[in-house]
Amino acid sequence: MKRLEKKTAVITGGAQGIGKSASLKFAEEGAAIAVWDIDEIKGNEFCNELVEKGFKAKFFKVNVADFENVKSAVNNVVEAFGTIDILVNNAGITRDGTLKKMTPEQWQQVIDVNLTGVFNCTQLVSAVMLEKGSGKIINASSVVGLYGNFGQTNYVASKAGVIGMTKVWARELGRKGINVNAVAPGFIATEMVSAMPEKVIQSMEEKTPLGRLGKPEDIANAFLFLASDEASFINGATLSVDGGIVI
Repeated sequence: MKRLEKKTAVITGGAQGIGKSASLKFAEEGAAIAVWDIDEIKGNEFCNELVEKGFKAKFFKVNVADFENVKSAVNNVVEAFGTIDILVNNAGITRDGTLKKMTPEQWQQVIDVNLTGVFNCTQLVSAVMLEKGSGKIINASSVVGLYGNFGQTNYVASKAGVIGMTKVWARELGRKGINVNAVAPGFIATEMVSAMPEKVIQSMEEKTPLGRLGKPEDIANAFLFLASDEASFINGATLSVDGGIVI
């Protein structure tokens, strides 16, 4: 039996990068996938591909920073699939700048998506999970949320905040049958990273003890493990998937 058979998963930022890899991985393990993303074209194209492969998937255009938009999306997912068993809070953005140069707009944009967005999705999806007394919530943090990073005050603050919220929700929801955990990726070879200068990529690889960047699949596998019954006694943890960079 597949690990996510008869489960419904909502994956935010699910049409590209790590979220896309996770959506495919979850679908292969038997889950019905609700792909939430702001990019309507990529989202529809990807879900059409999943359906053509015989998987159960549906795209929802969602801005996670908009509470009412998320509320509507949750209702639409429940209407389409009956329930929500798994939530992967993967959507995130960067607007980098040093403390001196960062604008209030750059700060707020990242906080709105990466922190408030995670709150919005978790509060509204957990209400569905609480009704049936079970669920798995996985939050995407980052290794920079653990040790900081130059020029990323907003991003680091949001990802450190995600770890803090994960611990609170693990305490509040654990006794209700809902596991809440976080994954802290290191340097991952997404399209965004691949577009960086070769010297920057080489520097990332040299800083990683395994000597390579991670693949989106590496993070998707961590999401899958935490979403499965195999992780039923893991709650409030932050799993670093970074090739050992925090050692």
